[in-house]
Parts: sequence; C-alpha cells; structure tokens
Amino acid sequence: MGDGTAALVRRLQVDIDPELLRLALTHRSFAYEHGGVPHNERLEFLGDSILGQAVTVLLYETYPELDEGELAKRRASVVSTVALAEVARTIELGQHLLLGRGEELTGGRDKDSILADTMEAVIGATYMSAGPDAATSLVLRLTTPLLADPERYGAAMDPKTSLQELAARRSVAPPEYSVEASGPDHARTFTATVVVGPVTSTGMGTSKKAAEMSAALTAWHELGGRA
Repeated sequence: MGDGTAALVRRLQVDIDPELLRLALTHRSFAYEHGGVPHNERLEFLGDSILGQAVTVLLYETYPELDEGELAKRRASVVSTVALAEVARTIELGQHLLLGRGEELTGGRDKDSILADTMEAVIGATYMSAGPDAATSLVLRLTTPLLADPERYGAAMDPKTSLQELAARRSVAPPEYSVEASGPDHARTFTATVVVGPVTSTGMGTSKKAAEMSAALTAWHELGGRA
C-alpha cells in the first residue's frame, strides 16, 4: 500500500497516520477473511458526524436567505451515498480499498455503498490524525464542487427523477432500466443498465434501487454534458 497510499494522501491533501489510513480503507469483508482484524466501521461512524456538521455549518453560513427545509435538502444531496461515492471516485479511492475476495469478485471497488462508507472512514481518520480543522477542511474541499452546481442537488438526491426530467428537456426517449443480480443470497450484487437517448450507463449496488440510482447519476452526467 506504500506508493499507492502516498498517491491517495496527495489527492486528499492532508497528512494521515498510515496505520489509521489503512484502517479507514479496511472493509469488514477483508477483516473477516483475515482473522477478524479491525475494520473501518468505527471510523465511518465518526466521519459521518464530522461530515454532517461541516456541511451543515457551511450551508448555514453561506446561504442566510434559505429556510430550514431548503438547507436540509442541500445537505442531504451532499451527504447522500450516491454523492459521497461520486466524491470518492474523484480521488480514485476504490483502487486503495482492502476487500475480501467475495467483494473483490463482485465489483466492490465501485459499489456506491462501500465507497461512501470508506469516504466517511477517511474523514474520521483525518480527524484522529490531524484534528478537527483538518477534517473539516477535507470535507469542504471535497464537497464544495457539489454545492457549487445547483442542478446537482436534485440529481444527487434523486438521480432517477433528475434523469427523466433531463431526458424530457432534451427531447429524447425516457430512461429504460434493466437489472441483473449476482453472488450468493447473503451478499447479492446488483448491476443496473439504463438507456436514455444516445446514452447507455451502468451502476452497481447492494440493492436494485441502489444500482439503478448509480446508473442514473452516471447517465445524468453524460447526457447533461452532451450538446
């Protein structure tokens, strides 16, 4: 993990204790297959709270004209699983995960749920390594691009509806979804494919809904970027 982790630290722009970073990247499936070593769920719990607080304070200070409901809507769009997974992909977090064989074989490195949880764990590790200010700075650095684009609020919260609305604005056929399941019953992985106009996108998740949302957000980005 040496060189790869160093690259991740550079992308994060924060100094994290190597052991804490390794812990943040350790999924419970890896821990189970390696004699019950510690995994990242406690750091995830911590990071979730730090993330919520940092985004809440930012929104409160930045948008004094918005009421509670609108602030809550914007916060939800940034701290959602889909949004956090997107943030994780911008720093190529998936390639650094420590996963068990089952998750590895079923595309765990690109599952929204795993990426989002690990992103929260990394935030928690930053807090423990460098303190609250560094953790808050990391959150704001990673999430500000989401907040800067108002159209993303709805897309991050409800990708399927946003994609359908975008398709209507572009006068293309509405989205059509298909979903396939794989893996054992206790660890099913779903892969969704959505076709909308000229765009075909896929997404993965631990449920049919999660997979469709992931595919829809990818398609929304691609369709939205076309002239």
